[in-house]
Amino acid sequence: MVGLMIGRLTTPDPSELQQVEVTSDGLVVWFSNEPKTHGEIVDGSLALLFAAEGKAQKGQLKLNDKSANWRVRLSDGGLLLTVVAARPLLGEWAGSEVDDRWRLEIHLREQ
Repeated sequence: MVGLMIGRLTTPDPSELQQVEVTSDGLVVWFSNEPKTHGEIVDGSLALLFAAEGKAQKGQLKLNDKSANWRVRLSDGGLLLTVVAARPLLGEWAGSEVDDRWRLEIHLREQ
């Protein structure tokens, strides 16, 4: 019983996706705490895998007055965020702690 209580105290709360905001050059993704993240540019689209929980969602953003679509879906490894457009994209992302939450900024540009 004591082992279970210690385990609960030392195990961090799972990360939870709280919201996705569209910015002028990409997205800002908010989590309850820092998730383990893996990202790649695959065939001109951005794919980020988060070890986090959350609900599926999707939307659209504008890059240089051209549309790009983003989508969050559940996968075996957690949450998968993809951004696709009619032309190849490049992206950079960086996270930081803000007000006891994790903020991941994703900046996109055309290749």
